[in-house]
Parts: sequence; C-alpha cells; structure tokens
Amino acid sequence: MTITEVSEKFDISQDTLRYYERIGLLPRVNRNKSRIRDYTEDDCKWVEFIKCMRSAGLPIEVLIEYIGLFQQGDETIDARKELFIEQRKLLITRMEDMRKTLERMDYKIAMFERAIVEKEKELIRPEE
Repeated sequence: MTITEVSEKFDISQDTLRYYERIGLLPRVNRNKSRIRDYTEDDCKWVEFIKCMRSAGLPIEVLIEYIGLFQQGDETIDARKELFIEQRKLLITRMEDMRKTLERMDYKIAMFERAIVEKEKELIRPEE
C-alpha cells in the first residue's frame, strides 16, 4: 500500500506516518523501485497498534521503548508485560478522571436546563 492509502485507511496524516518511521516507532517501510513507500500488511498492523495505543493516551516515548524491547526478542517479554501493566494502571486512572468530569458536565447541563425552564416559565406567566 502507498502512504496515501495507509493514511486514508487509518485516518493518520502522511506527515505523522513519516514521523513515526523517522523516530523508530514504525519499523522502516520498504520502498518500491521508484523509492515510494510500500506498506506491507505487517506495517499496517504496526500502524493500527500505534494508533490504538496513542488514542488510549500512551506517550510516544513509551511506545518507542516497547518497540525497542520487541525488537530485542522474547527475552524481553516480562519487561514488555510490565510496561503494559503500568500503562494500563495509568489508563484506568485517566478513565476514572474522565468519568468524574463527565458526571460534572452532566450535572452542569442539567442545571442549565433547569435554569432555562425556569426562565421560560417567568416569560409566559400572566401579568399580575
């Protein structure tokens, strides 16, 4: 697949894909005879993985560390597992914070709705 196709498939800019490759987050992508990037199915799996982890809030530095460990082979399985356990804990904390924020927003919206209803009642009251 071309960089344009991958960009469209995963809704990631071409610049971001190039950046991920440049910093080592995405393994070097093969190029065709015309020197155009030619993404394989494995490359696309990495892009999908990176996008998923980034959308969950994992920092690029953590993903670079993970990729480095992955490239070292099976002797790093424990380290990779621990890395994900720690990131999972952080994600759960962020999700709880977001849940609390959502509850607060719901409360505020309900307050606004009540205020609007009260205001409308005042406007339609017959004059005394």
